[in-house]
Amino acid sequence: MLIKIPKSSGCRESDVTPESLYLSRRQMLGATVAGLAVSSLPQWASAADAARYADVEPGKAPSWFAEKLPSVQWEAVTVKNEPITPFKDATHYNNFYEFGTDKGDPAANAGSLKTEPWSVVVDGEVGKPGRYGLEDFMKPYQLEERIYRLRCVEAWSMVIPWIGFPISALLKQVEPTSKAKYIRFETLQDPKVMPGQRSGFALIDWPYVEGLRLDEAMNPLAILAVGMYGRELPNQNGAPLRLVVPWKYGFKSVKSIVRISLVSEQPKTTWQSIASDEYGFYANVNPMVDHPRWTQARERRLPSGLFSPNVRDTLMFNGYQDEVASLYAGMDLRKDY
Repeated sequence: MLIKIPKSSGCRESDVTPESLYLSRRQMLGATVAGLAVSSLPQWASAADAARYADVEPGKAPSWFAEKLPSVQWEAVTVKNEPITPFKDATHYNNFYEFGTDKGDPAANAGSLKTEPWSVVVDGEVGKPGRYGLEDFMKPYQLEERIYRLRCVEAWSMVIPWIGFPISALLKQVEPTSKAKYIRFETLQDPKVMPGQRSGFALIDWPYVEGLRLDEAMNPLAILAVGMYGRELPNQNGAPLRLVVPWKYGFKSVKSIVRISLVSEQPKTTWQSIASDEYGFYANVNPMVDHPRWTQARERRLPSGLFSPNVRDTLMFNGYQDEVASLYAGMDLRKDY
């Protein structure tokens, strides 16, 4: 079922892409992403989309992804008055330390990552544990497009159209036990293809680990993404499976997931282990709680430059306050940051 994003989140009908072109995606995307019509500008795109998709070739998608695309439930919405970030910026300016610490390292180094075959382990406090090939893992779920703000703890932000499905759908299928209170996510560990895992950047004890409270994961906004911008996830953005929780800082959205564990105790996450005074477990976007070394009250929306810094006020819960604030009722968000 397609989720209608409430007006309070700032996501509304938009003419960024004409409705007719969005509808035509349902017929065109399967062939486009599968590599049957590979070009830097997809056939369904308008002239206005040219800058968004310029110079980025879609890779050949696995068959299960191409088969899912025709049934994706598209909705021509965007964040009001906030244009979608150009595809090139979203895929060439990001953090994925497994491939290097510079913003351009993931795009430069992630080509060596092989995402086929790929398996995901689901274990812990669940009634139906197992190791699933990605194709089998994806079979039960209806893909949806969600256009969300992405806010990095480093005070830069984007607006990205993801393709994925609600985490709640997975949880219902694997049947958490009464002991399950949290979810622990784990990224692939493979130093042979991930140069950052064999570099001198030794602060991180690989693999990368993140977590959510069970009720956070059940929130309709939380998704597992397999695509973005109408196509398969690029390697540097967390292919083939990543977490997206739009009201939290970007480091919570763990990439290239290989294990999902339901656990009874709060998992110790990677950045919390490194610097708990800077990176808390909750990591909710909060303009009133500064990072120890910079303010979180403002952010730089990409693309931006020296003469056009594109700075704006940061929104509480990244603009999704009405949808998620009830999850934290009675909590001190300065203490539980």
